[in-house]
Amino acid sequence: MSEAQSIPGWRHVYSGKVRDLYASEDAADTRILVVASDRVSAFDYVLSPGIPEKGALLTRLSRWWFSALSDVPNHLAEGEIPASVADRAMLAQSLEMLPIECVVRGYITGTGWAEYQESGTVCGIPLPAGLQNGDRLPEPLFTPAYKAPMGEHDENITFERVVELVGGERAAELRDVSLAVYGRAAAIAEEKGLILADTKFEFGTDADGVLRLADEVLTSDSSRYWDAEAWAVGTTPSARMASFDKQIVRDWLALHWDKQGEPPALPKDVVERTAARYRELIERLGA
Repeated sequence: MSEAQSIPGWRHVYSGKVRDLYASEDAADTRILVVASDRVSAFDYVLSPGIPEKGALLTRLSRWWFSALSDVPNHLAEGEIPASVADRAMLAQSLEMLPIECVVRGYITGTGWAEYQESGTVCGIPLPAGLQNGDRLPEPLFTPAYKAPMGEHDENITFERVVELVGGERAAELRDVSLAVYGRAAAIAEEKGLILADTKFEFGTDADGVLRLADEVLTSDSSRYWDAEAWAVGTTPSARMASFDKQIVRDWLALHWDKQGEPPALPKDVVERTAARYRELIERLGA
């Protein structure tokens, strides 16, 4: 992973797979500067090379969705963003982050499809028999995951496990808010000819205990977006799930890497096609 850049007035405190976090050098300023990089991750590994302009595109999309969902409490804070990272950074409140990835699935694919093939369930939730990869689910499902430390794999968990981790009241709030936000976002996407197949939210609590939507929201990295027309007429999973996200990267890795050792470098055409799909999603949404 490349070294985080130096930003005057800000001190680098943490780097995730894609984002770098900075704290103000002013001790009285508790805000966090969240800077999106061009790094791309898949299967819990950071890959190389990065995707050109990805950080700016993800930040633009997150800002657009935060604005569209402005009535949902979020982590954004007021203030001037340093010019050197203005296109790919957000100022955020300092939150106590919850260790849950709040995944909502409206369609079955990915790890959900893998589990369904084995047991007929997703995160322990029984599903009807006979579903195919890419099918719409009878209703959107809250299928949480435990956020693993850097370098380890996230783990799909049951709702009962969420209750054990954060308590019953907070677990119910995470589920209900996640499903509500997904429903609203899916309707907006549908108006643009897009399917929001699934997405992942992260939440934290502020000093008053208010639950706030944090990190990125409804981006090409945290969500699967498909072309609605292709899904309607597609006869194979690949034809149905014409994606506007990093599925191009996942598909290439699945063919060229056995998930042992370090992943190979991404070829130029995969990088370019992924960048083009990220840009096209923003154009389709009008973000």
